[in-house]
Amino acid sequence: MPVRSAKPATHKNPQTVDRQTSTRRSRPDGRSVHTTRGQLSQSALKCRRKFLRYYPKGFVDADYLDLERDYKWMAHERWSSSLGKDEFERLLQARKFGEVAARAVAIEARTNLLFSFEKMALRDAVKVPAGAKSFAEGLFEFLHSDAVLEQRFTNWRDIVAGLPRRQTRVLTWPVVTVFGFIAQPRTHFFLKPMVTRRAAERYGYDLDYTSKPQWNTYAGILKFARRARDDLRDLHPRDMIDVQSFLWVLGSDEYPD
Repeated sequence: MPVRSAKPATHKNPQTVDRQTSTRRSRPDGRSVHTTRGQLSQSALKCRRKFLRYYPKGFVDADYLDLERDYKWMAHERWSSSLGKDEFERLLQARKFGEVAARAVAIEARTNLLFSFEKMALRDAVKVPAGAKSFAEGLFEFLHSDAVLEQRFTNWRDIVAGLPRRQTRVLTWPVVTVFGFIAQPRTHFFLKPMVTRRAAERYGYDLDYTSKPQWNTYAGILKFARRARDDLRDLHPRDMIDVQSFLWVLGSDEYPD
């Protein structure tokens, strides 16, 4: 997520103009859409303006696609090709747990989503056969079980907590949430705690955050993501990749106010 400086004011886009009533405005592709900007809080409007200052064309801005979206979507496509449900299930039935873990770690490794110490901790954890088995079976259940999301998330959290540990802890919010985000970006959110908490504060949203991964916080994160997505509906966010990237712009030091 490279550093970007704010675009000059001469790049002002019509979508940055505040309106207090429901109105019709143009999308980047020229079609008009309805929006109810007047329903947004001043904090939400300020956050929106910051995002559009960096990316005037919103989620179709060429710089946005290059710097924030494309590499995450490419990770999802690699996952769909290498660890889609049918292939994932085939590998489990063949008891190729190490292969599942190796593919998952390799896909994530080509992104900058996890910190280097988290990548190392995860890689060490799944090198152990028992760790690879637990990881592979637990991740499949998290992604594809028919159980309710709360139960799936809680079980997956417990599995990550129980993975073998050498030096650095494996149980972090980024490790718990990264694979759901890559595999199912329309459903799952990737949580970088400091940046997401800062974004929520600037948005005026109470996350009820806990440092130890637990369902109540993750449910709150998903609710916050849906709120932001709804507030941005006239910009047409496609999935959680767009929402997570929007919040990253709000909370990261890489995007100064």
